[in-house]
Amino acid sequence: MLGVGARQEEAVARLGRRLQGSSPGLGGDGRAAELYLDLLEASLTGLLIEDASQAPWTERKFDPSLRAIGRDWPEQAITMIGTARMRNLRMLTTRALEEGVPGDFIETGVWRGGACIYAKGIFEAYGAKDRKVFVADSFRGLPEPDAAQNPADAGDTHHTYAQLAISREAVSSNFRRYGLLDEQVVFLEGWFKDTLPVAPIDRLAVLRLDGDMYESTMDALNALYHKVSPGGFVIVDDYVLEPCAKAIHDFRGQHGIEAPMEPVDGAAVWWRVPL
Repeated sequence: MLGVGARQEEAVARLGRRLQGSSPGLGGDGRAAELYLDLLEASLTGLLIEDASQAPWTERKFDPSLRAIGRDWPEQAITMIGTARMRNLRMLTTRALEEGVPGDFIETGVWRGGACIYAKGIFEAYGAKDRKVFVADSFRGLPEPDAAQNPADAGDTHHTYAQLAISREAVSSNFRRYGLLDEQVVFLEGWFKDTLPVAPIDRLAVLRLDGDMYESTMDALNALYHKVSPGGFVIVDDYVLEPCAKAIHDFRGQHGIEAPMEPVDGAAVWWRVPL
């Protein structure tokens, strides 16, 4: 017998399959696609099952106020970024599709894959069969800090948390459970400094950075920023963390980037590459 989580994932997958091959309007108003994305978001964030937190700094219970702004680590949910950042992802990805911004979606640092699964669901809901979702991660946690090379990362402890090391097989399985694993999903496994410079990416419509550290953030920007299309979007999940924020400011300063950064939920920011 399927558990509650498995049953709701199958329900979301069934609705997604019904949408596949249909026009985004499904009658002209797009209501079915919007309902599918609402349900997918609620499932991925753990809202449907009120999934408890496993974060060391929180009580082991479901707190909707923390889940809304991604300040906990869910026990079962497929994403930890919270509903505000999921809505931001949806808003910007949808905007890129509606405005015809060319390119694919990538997230650098995916945990259980929830944000990438959501991006793939958005592509499906809008019939975007020509866009890929790149899933970039070591799939074994974060690297140990190299303080000599990146002083901003000195003392970083992310690599010590086993909860952050999710295998590629587990992430692939999560895509499959939602009926969203196909040739449009491309896994880039390894440290960013090794995989991203040689990734088979031509253009990006959305670049979502979730590497926590200075090194991870800078490696992703150096390899990928020049591939973001004019009018494309850059999302920084961990801007609230000082090493990540420093990498963002250093990179923007080095490249003369003056596009305003917009806040999301007190942790993340985004900006648009000028047209």
